Amino acid sequence: MAAELLAELSRFVHSRADDADRELLPNEELRGFLRRHTKSDQRFFKKAELIGLYREFVETERVQPDPRLFRALRVKPRRTLSGVATVTVLTKPYPCPGKCTFCPTDARMPKSYLPDEPGCMRAERHQFDPFDQVDARIRTLHRNGHPVDKIELLILGGTWSSYANDYQETFIRRCLDAMNGTESKTVAEAQRRNEDAPHRNVGLVIETRPDHVRPREVRRLRDLGVTKVQMGAQSLDDEVLRLNQRGHDVAATRRAMDLLRAAGFKLVLHWMPNLLGSDPQKDRADFRGLWSDPSLRPDEIKIYPCSLLENAELYDFWKRGEYRPYEDDELIALVADCKTQVPEYCRINRVYRDIPSTHVVAGTRINNLRQCVQDELRASGRECRCLRCREVVKHEVVAEELVLRQLPYETGCGRELFLSFETSDDRVAGYLRLWLPGDAVPDLQIPELEGAALVREVHVYGQARSLGSEAAGAAQHAGLGRRLLEEAERIAGSAGFRRVAIIASVGTRGYYRKRGYRLDGTYMVKDGV
Repeated sequence: MAAELLAELSRFVHSRADDADRELLPNEELRGFLRRHTKSDQRFFKKAELIGLYREFVETERVQPDPRLFRALRVKPRRTLSGVATVTVLTKPYPCPGKCTFCPTDARMPKSYLPDEPGCMRAERHQFDPFDQVDARIRTLHRNGHPVDKIELLILGGTWSSYANDYQETFIRRCLDAMNGTESKTVAEAQRRNEDAPHRNVGLVIETRPDHVRPREVRRLRDLGVTKVQMGAQSLDDEVLRLNQRGHDVAATRRAMDLLRAAGFKLVLHWMPNLLGSDPQKDRADFRGLWSDPSLRPDEIKIYPCSLLENAELYDFWKRGEYRPYEDDELIALVADCKTQVPEYCRINRVYRDIPSTHVVAGTRINNLRQCVQDELRASGRECRCLRCREVVKHEVVAEELVLRQLPYETGCGRELFLSFETSDDRVAGYLRLWLPGDAVPDLQIPELEGAALVREVHVYGQARSLGSEAAGAAQHAGLGRRLLEEAERIAGSAGFRRVAIIASVGTRGYYRKRGYRLDGTYMVKDGV
């Protein structure tokens, strides 16, 4: 019966999705089909059940492979539409060096996190064990139809740099062990095994504070395999930072960004409107500073409007009438204005913190703020040019018709080049971030970077595909990464650099070896470009 159901479902999917733009069948249409084809006990089939049956029947040759059917069954397809599967894990509760007035405090969670946030509930369910968190998440993604051989590991939990060194090493080693399917004694051993593991780590992300970023910490992050750093800038106004007891000034954020960029890290800043001491007009001016200041200019941005929570010190300011949360229309208008300012080299990852509305005492409780902001932009005839709004997502591309574009901009201690392959209708299929160091580069004492141009990121968009797979019209595995690298090497050579260094994740080292790079320290390098 199940094989016949899959065959009929395949015919239904193909009849409803004749053109490429509709190959991801709308959920309501799929649900309608499943309601008409219940199990023998009258219960409905779940997507994950059908995915399991499909895999089993393809493997035993009871049904023919049908990629379109499989894509239609995939649960929450956007989770891997950016090209990789993201696995988020949480560190154990640990004292935070910060005393921020806006930050919630719950003894069961790391500072700033709440126990009923989705990722936090998963972490607590696994008692914050890194192996169990990664293993369970990979299994869930696989069960829901997502490729899981390329994993971006996102480690949350406040200020990573404040945790004890041995805890950091154990945490990352056990995360890699879960991807590798075997145990290792050291981080270095786990990294070597991950180079050809079933689930390769193609990105490792931590979050920290600007005042914790120093040359020694930068080198340690590289030893651990970190490739992307998230930092809470929160504001570019020193008085606002002081009022909110942030514990650092704007100069610390600039220094941290210069140090991390000089080491090749991908840079994510968190920015918070509606802090104590600010107002919508101040916030608009503050946001512009992220792009006008060469020492900032992040690769990605998370906009986290301040939420008023009862277990945060800011609550007392509100009760005394010294703080006012923005109304819904104020916040929507503000974020819409901010989105129009974001340059094409930056991706807006979030515009709202995923805090359950039951915790919000006053102010906005909109949980679909991004959609409201998009509606506001459309109504006013404006658009956002950030990477997220322009990525190809599920759209098909013809590699030969893509246009290679170059966007240069200055940074605090060098020059950045954003190289992108774009379609005729202005969608980004892939990009590369190339940094050319200037004369005032911070001394990080990393020998392999001396005289080198740095490739900080190579990313090809589109639904994540298994390593070595190909699909007509797919951006991934169409040679775009290779072509971007060749252009970066040409530009670096023309600028007088004779070495290119890549801040490669351990799971991507094999990819770069095939393109003439070798491992030097923690970077993949090529000489004589």
